[in-house]
Amino acid sequence: MPRRLKFTISYDGTEYHGWQKQPGLATIQGSIEEVLSQIEGDRVDVVGSGRTDAGVHALAQVAAATLHNPIPTVNLRKAMNRLLARDIRILDVREAAAGFHPRFHAVAKTYEYRIYREEICPPFERRYVYHHPYPLDEQAFRTAASLYEGTHDFTAFAAADEKDALGAAKVRTIFSSTAEREGTRLVYRVRGSGFLKHMVRNLVGGLLEAGKGNLTMGELAALLENPNRRKLGHSAPASGLFLVGVEYE
Repeated sequence: MPRRLKFTISYDGTEYHGWQKQPGLATIQGSIEEVLSQIEGDRVDVVGSGRTDAGVHALAQVAAATLHNPIPTVNLRKAMNRLLARDIRILDVREAAAGFHPRFHAVAKTYEYRIYREEICPPFERRYVYHHPYPLDEQAFRTAASLYEGTHDFTAFAAADEKDALGAAKVRTIFSSTAEREGTRLVYRVRGSGFLKHMVRNLVGGLLEAGKGNLTMGELAALLENPNRRKLGHSAPASGLFLVGVEYE
C-alpha cells in the first residue's frame, strides 16, 4: 500500500546546481530521488517546499514522496543517509497525509542571510557567508529591513522565471524582516508566506545598497510601491543564504 512520506533535509548547497533536478547536473532533488528509487526498486518522484538556487544551503528543507516499500521511517532515514553524499542529511522522516504537498500546504518559510564583516574571512567560513569587509552603515541596513514587512508586490525583487508567462501574481506577505549584528556577522532574517526566484538575495541586495548610501529609504520603499518601474539589479551571492525552516498548519 502506498505511503506518503514527509522528509526534513539539511544540505550544504555549495557543490550543487540548486534543488531542482537538471539533466547531467548534481542537484539536491536529483540526489534524493536517486537514493529513494534505489531503496524502492522503482522510480520515485520527490517534491520540495521550494527551489533553492545553486549554492544556497538549507537547515531544514521539507520534501515529500510516495513509497510502497514498508521500511520503517527510522530505518529509511538511516538507509538514505548511508547512501547520500555527506553534504546532504535526512534529519527526519515521518508519515504524512496522502495528499500532503510541501509547497502548496506551507504557510510560512524563514530564510537567513549571513554577511561576514571582518577584513579576513576564515577559510572554513567562506562557503557559508558573503564576505563583505567594506564600509557599510549597518544601522541603515537594519532600519531598511523593516520596509519589507507587510503585503507587497515584489516584482522589483524577483528574477525572471519561466512561470512569468502564466501571469502569476508576485504579491507576497512578509511577516518579519530583521537584521542583527552577531559577532563577526551581520545576519538578516526574513519570514514570509512565500518567496519568488532570487527574492531573498535581492532583498539583501537592496539592504546592502541602503547601507552603502546608494539607495535612500524612500527609493527602496518606492520599489515596493511601484514595482514595475524598475528592477533592483543587485543580488547578494548565494553562499550566505540558508533556508531555515518551513511551517505547516
